[in-house]
Amino acid sequence: MPQITALALFSGGLDSILACRVVAAQGIRVVAVKFVTPFFDYELLAAPDAYRQEVFKKYGIEVLLEDLSSGYLELLHNPRHGFGKNFNPCIDCKILMLVRAQEMMAALGASFLVTGEVLGQRPMSQRRDTLRVIERDSGADRFLLRPLSAKLLPETEAEARGWIDREKLLDMNGRGRSRQIALARDLGIVDFPTPAGGCILTDPNLSPRIARIYQGNSIVSVEDITVADVRLLLTGRQFLLPGGGWLILGRNEQENARLLTMVQDGDAVLSMPVRPGPTAILRRAQAMDGPVSQAPRTAQERPVSCYEHDTQLREALQLAAALVVRFGKKIKDGSPEGNVRVTMGRETQTLTVLPLADQVFQEWILNDAEG
Repeated sequence: MPQITALALFSGGLDSILACRVVAAQGIRVVAVKFVTPFFDYELLAAPDAYRQEVFKKYGIEVLLEDLSSGYLELLHNPRHGFGKNFNPCIDCKILMLVRAQEMMAALGASFLVTGEVLGQRPMSQRRDTLRVIERDSGADRFLLRPLSAKLLPETEAEARGWIDREKLLDMNGRGRSRQIALARDLGIVDFPTPAGGCILTDPNLSPRIARIYQGNSIVSVEDITVADVRLLLTGRQFLLPGGGWLILGRNEQENARLLTMVQDGDAVLSMPVRPGPTAILRRAQAMDGPVSQAPRTAQERPVSCYEHDTQLREALQLAAALVVRFGKKIKDGSPEGNVRVTMGRETQTLTVLPLADQVFQEWILNDAEG
């Protein structure tokens, strides 16, 4: 009999690690798929080979990365089973993953699917009734195996056909993790992540930024939203400038570096070359209408040609530069104004501006969770 292959949904958490190992222990080849979106683990796409090697070295699991972003952004318009406490469509999320996994099965030669779900562990998506809804609405039904709780659930096709021995599966239940930790120890797994939400859509501070898009109350329209916009929306301090433009300021060195990886054509990048402070991206400053506001400026301002024809852009850059100085490091006994380098395309200018007063920009803050 040829070796049976199972395709496992892999979050990277302990439950999914154990589910893969429990099935593999019965001589089944397990291929794991790690789905990513801008809301969870998207950064892994920057170095997929390194991630695959790390997972195999730690856990002996063969894993693939699959970008689910486009379908996920569409899902958020109207998830059939609604949202959780925040903007998290957990039930529809799992259904979407299982639908995509089924589409991958033939190419991988997989006979059934595996997940690390534990009955009763999560209040929204792992109740007995919702587990059944996920099976039904994904179309997975008989060939979806949940090995950690299999003995508490109906028999699946993998068990009925003798591909896997039901007696060697488990009956885990509830939110406790003592059995998982004990099993990990028995399997020689010592380096595993602690439980965490992981998905930004469950975050009470960041998820409202995404919700605003889908409610039509954001600088990014729901019709035009892209993965790049979502990634930018989830980084740094966010401002909607009154004269037009979406400004994002890094809050630390890590965010400054991350912002530089997100620059697109048409963006302006701002920073202070001789003074610690935020890196900033100004996006869509030329595509918005609204009254022009003035930022503090001095005679040292030297705009270059690519900005001179566009008053709206020039004013937005002034405001952006003034905010960069406001959130930059203060120089004791030094001048309050700062030199801000502005790069847009192949051209660069330097603006010397005063910091913007706090009372001026409070209403421009776009749901800045960190303050």
